[in-house]
Amino acid sequence: MTPERKLPERRSRKARRTRDTLAQAAFELVLDRGLRNVTVEEIAEAADVDRRTFSRYFTSKEAAALDSLRGDGDRINAALRARPAPEPPLLAYRRAVLDWLADPGAEPWHRRPRIFDLLVVAEEEPTLYAVFHHIRVDAQEDSVAIVADRIGVDPRQDIRPAVTVAAGAGALLAAQAAWVRGGRPDALPALVAEAFDALSADLLGEPRPAPEQHLDAPEQHRGITSTTRTTSTAEEAEGTEATS
Repeated sequence: MTPERKLPERRSRKARRTRDTLAQAAFELVLDRGLRNVTVEEIAEAADVDRRTFSRYFTSKEAAALDSLRGDGDRINAALRARPAPEPPLLAYRRAVLDWLADPGAEPWHRRPRIFDLLVVAEEEPTLYAVFHHIRVDAQEDSVAIVADRIGVDPRQDIRPAVTVAAGAGALLAAQAAWVRGGRPDALPALVAEAFDALSADLLGEPRPAPEQHLDAPEQHRGITSTTRTTSTAEEAEGTEATS
């Protein structure tokens, strides 16, 4: 490797270390003292940099405190890309999330120290929650592109990838909210599986028995209306009429 190439790489590593140090300082200070009792200047001082350096990496103390969560969307999306091509898109998304949760090397939320506490604080602090929302949206945009590529469509013209990701991300968000409100840090995988189970079996591509109390419910009350059945079902109905 030439010296010209080594210099930018060293600068990149140094910048990464500075960003990580600032993020860790913000993370710890916010959890130890509360978001409203921490200033950007104190985060910069804890990281041994000045206020201007902080501003080169983060727009706010909230963004710094939540920076460690950004990589989780990347990990889920990497798992989504690796899912077998024949899997229905929402099923692939579900299994990608569960792959992430089961991978100790990926440090999922329930295995990473104090992430549970951070998300509890995010539920209580509107500005922190707003930044968390933007982090999720960024990850979901990448997920939509991955799903679109899996089924060979243009997401600007075909709404299915966005619907798939919205459903899967909504299940994950519901599980996360139940997790932090339930007070059991180890319960996240089970809650995620339960949340995805609550989605329509037609969307998941897997048969799932309806709850016993809904067995006699009309079609439109079972999570999917009759108008959303597949084309093949409609064609079968037409064929039956033609032969009668």
